[in-house]
Amino acid sequence: MGQGSRPERIGEEIRQAVSLSLAREVQDPRIGFVTVTRVKVSADLQVARIYYTAIGDERERKETARGLEAAKPFLRRAVGNQLRLRRVPEIAFEYDRGVEHQDRVEQILQELEKERRARGPVGDDEPGGGSSESGSGGE
Repeated sequence: MGQGSRPERIGEEIRQAVSLSLAREVQDPRIGFVTVTRVKVSADLQVARIYYTAIGDERERKETARGLEAAKPFLRRAVGNQLRLRRVPEIAFEYDRGVEHQDRVEQILQELEKERRARGPVGDDEPGGGSSESGSGGE
């Protein structure tokens, strides 16, 4: 096993424990629909950085962040109860903007596809489009 495998495995276990606790046990109304996307655990297992997404506008996301901060001691205890570790890592929450970027890229690709379809098929006489019969090595 490589050195990085234990932090990754523990990160996945922490992700599952925190997700379950948020769904079933945390009652803070500031915490809306939250998805824990990934957990990065430091090599020394002392810090777990929990990445999450939340539905809502910027104000609602800030409220969610406040709720998660308030729930941090409870969640750390929940992780400690579910995982067998000598020391439970400190928890830090971070909003995962990667999902937003992924959605934006998908939106741009869809817009480009719509524009391409609106222009119609690319003919052989247009620069950079179509297939060229010369250079195909037929002779």
